[in-house]
Amino acid sequence: MRRVACIDIGTVTARLAVADVEHGRVLRLAKHSEICNLGEGVDATGRLSEEAMGRVFACVRGYVDSAREAGAEAACCTLTSAARDAENACELGAALDSLGLDPIVIPGEIEGALTFLGVARDFPGTRILVADNGGGSTELALGSLRTDGALDLGFVRSVDVGCRRVTEKYLSAEPLPATTDLEAAHAFAAAAFAPVIEEGGLAAAGPERAVEGAPERLVVCGGTVTSLVAMNLELEPYDSSRVHLGKITLEEVETLERRLAGMTVEQRAELPGLQAKRAPVILGGVVAISELMRQTGFTELLASESDLLFGLATTAAAALTGEDSPVIWKPTMRPLR
Repeated sequence: MRRVACIDIGTVTARLAVADVEHGRVLRLAKHSEICNLGEGVDATGRLSEEAMGRVFACVRGYVDSAREAGAEAACCTLTSAARDAENACELGAALDSLGLDPIVIPGEIEGALTFLGVARDFPGTRILVADNGGGSTELALGSLRTDGALDLGFVRSVDVGCRRVTEKYLSAEPLPATTDLEAAHAFAAAAFAPVIEEGGLAAAGPERAVEGAPERLVVCGGTVTSLVAMNLELEPYDSSRVHLGKITLEEVETLERRLAGMTVEQRAELPGLQAKRAPVILGGVVAISELMRQTGFTELLASESDLLFGLATTAAAALTGEDSPVIWKPTMRPLR
């Protein structure tokens, strides 16, 4: 058994996982998450701000100390959408390198494949569409986990639709977004998703649409969808056991969207099930998810907490042991001891 640490720095959150992995299986995984908003302003400026990089650096410095104290033998570090978009991401990379990490900005397709690997462990033998809805992008992956443990991953794409990107483009008006702004946000998400869904054959099968290879389920991960399930259940405090693999319908998503659109950020922050720091971007995330469901034709989805960090932990352990990884990519591991 190997204990590894994985740090993932997204557009909204920075996350740490310390995982025990054996023979390609994650046996135990402890996660920590902090909203750092690395992508704040990136869509408009194309650059990471000094303030955002400072927040991330302070958070990750604590993560490295925690991972070392937890007995992790090595750590990897990935960065996703905000770093892909920012021309000065190398500045943050140099700072993280000083902490003993080897930070890697991963392509959207690798991000999608790693997330699929994490999610599919709960759906062996089922053809699923996995959507990783983040702050700057949504990764879409279609395939299945075979009974022999191998991935059958037929399609992966990254689409530049995420909660912070949608918010900063269309929904930043105070105190409430205008109806026209909300309509523009939906149109933006629909136009981005539609061609990818058609290209990949991602639309749901149904009574009038029996298509070979179509996904049987839509599984979504990320802070927006877990917040949606928690808000729908009015969970206070948050209960991972009720959110993971929790179901929410398109009708329920649309009801929550209407409710959020009629509230100020301060009012949203008081809602049971929603982190206060996520309140400024939650409406943008809900627009993205509701439009994804409409474009694919799924009337319900399942939320998953077995996301990128699970897939990253599996590939990280493979990198240490020299075993083959289900995803044709391996992170660079740096020793912590």
